Amino acid sequence: MTTRLQDWVTIRAESSPDARAIVGREEWLTYGELDVLSNQIARVIKDAGCASGDRVCLLTPKSPVALAAILGIYKAGCMFVPLDPTGPASRVARIVASCESRCILAGGAVVQVLEDLLADPALGAPPIVGWLAPDRPVASFTPRFDLRDVRSYRGGTVEGRETSPDAAHILFTSGSTGSPKGVVITHANVIRFVEWARGYFGMRSSDRVSSHSPLHFDLSTFDVFGAFAAGAELHLVPPELNLVPQKLAEFIRSSALTQWFSVPSILNYLAKFDVVRPNDFPALERLMWCGEVFPTPALVYWMTRLPGVRFTNLYGPTEATIASSYYTVPRCPTDLNAEIPIGTACDGEELLVLTDRLEPAAEGEIGDLYIRGAGLSPGYWRDPERTAAAFVPNPRDPDGADVLYKTGDLARRGADGLVYFLGRSDSQIKSRGYRIELGEIEAALNTVEGLQEVAVVGIPTGGFEGTLIGCAYAPLKGQQLMPAHVRKAINALIPQYMLPSRWMVLDRLPKNASGKIDRRAIREKFQMDEARTA
Repeated sequence: MTTRLQDWVTIRAESSPDARAIVGREEWLTYGELDVLSNQIARVIKDAGCASGDRVCLLTPKSPVALAAILGIYKAGCMFVPLDPTGPASRVARIVASCESRCILAGGAVVQVLEDLLADPALGAPPIVGWLAPDRPVASFTPRFDLRDVRSYRGGTVEGRETSPDAAHILFTSGSTGSPKGVVITHANVIRFVEWARGYFGMRSSDRVSSHSPLHFDLSTFDVFGAFAAGAELHLVPPELNLVPQKLAEFIRSSALTQWFSVPSILNYLAKFDVVRPNDFPALERLMWCGEVFPTPALVYWMTRLPGVRFTNLYGPTEATIASSYYTVPRCPTDLNAEIPIGTACDGEELLVLTDRLEPAAEGEIGDLYIRGAGLSPGYWRDPERTAAAFVPNPRDPDGADVLYKTGDLARRGADGLVYFLGRSDSQIKSRGYRIELGEIEAALNTVEGLQEVAVVGIPTGGFEGTLIGCAYAPLKGQQLMPAHVRKAINALIPQYMLPSRWMVLDRLPKNASGKIDRRAIREKFQMDEARTA
């Protein structure tokens, strides 16, 4: 059985070296070429001084060479740390300092970010810089090696695989204190999910798989290694297409993708601009989403146009490795307000809906959602206090060896035995004496015609009202939707006390680095507006 993620590429390279592995915008690599290039990167990294267990950061847009670099990092026995090439240098520097990176592999339009982070005093001793392009950049730093040095290396395979750590990568996510927290993910964590998903979805070598999410977002892990495990083609989606729905639809069409996986925001965006034709994307067999709620009206749009496609909702936080539960929608919903469950736990996982006393919640009762099983991260990078707070002992285990991860999400178990996601625990607010689920308001708003995107947030106040309800929305291009019209449209769908009292109309809602709606930024904008009018 495969024990390291890079093994899938080596196995495929040995059996079918000429099969295409990665298809980029202007270049592609076969499995044989990918295996050779990743071996060369591994040897150059080791020659530069990286030892087993060292953290190697990757600061570059997604490309075939960038994916070869990830494999090379693993083959060198090191841990991969993806950085957001569009992120602020100060945040990137905090991540590099936190993981004490030995080396940064960089490339593309990141020179300014790299110069700024290398000059940041919080970084300490500067790491080695490798440049993943043939021509060295004109910059204040001097790379130890570039892509020409890598490709000219004639070494063979990399020895010492047994000494590499089980930890595969560290994914840094936003922390409540403003300091990024590093989630450690092991090879075994990823292999467990990929092996389950490959069997459940029937992935095969003839598949053409989308790679939509950025490398610093955990959904990309399934894109990349799901494709490699099946020996399939991985098609890199140019990020600029996210702003042009017609071109993104054409990419799916012309690439003849058989599998699509992304956050729901982009699917909702394509639906709102009505770019999917009846019986479109004839090669597409399955469509999966994860990371946030997919509005039911948008799901209905997709399912009515693509009746032959299999639609699956996946759920899971970064700390539980890609996804922990799944629900394949059996038929197109007839009710635009229908709830889509997060379903059933994946093999080796368990979803628990518990009360405050860590006892099972009754059927239909709202509780805190916990996860246990093979996908759980070992914890946060060098942060035992935060790890202990999130990964708690399982009260059902008398030995205390088993742990549960507290997701921070609210859920209930339905009469059908399925689990239903109800939102973040901090999305349940108290306003005017009522306890309100903001997700219920969003579900009502998503039925309003002419809305492109919508988000509902709680706005803390010191007044008697408690928390105000704020709605930010973006109308479709050419539509003039005033808040009064939107409010009237949902008036019959939700109680009066749940109607938003603050409104914000934007051309497009802000997104975070993962492509999801940035509710924190929206909340802060509402708070700034409240402060100005106080």
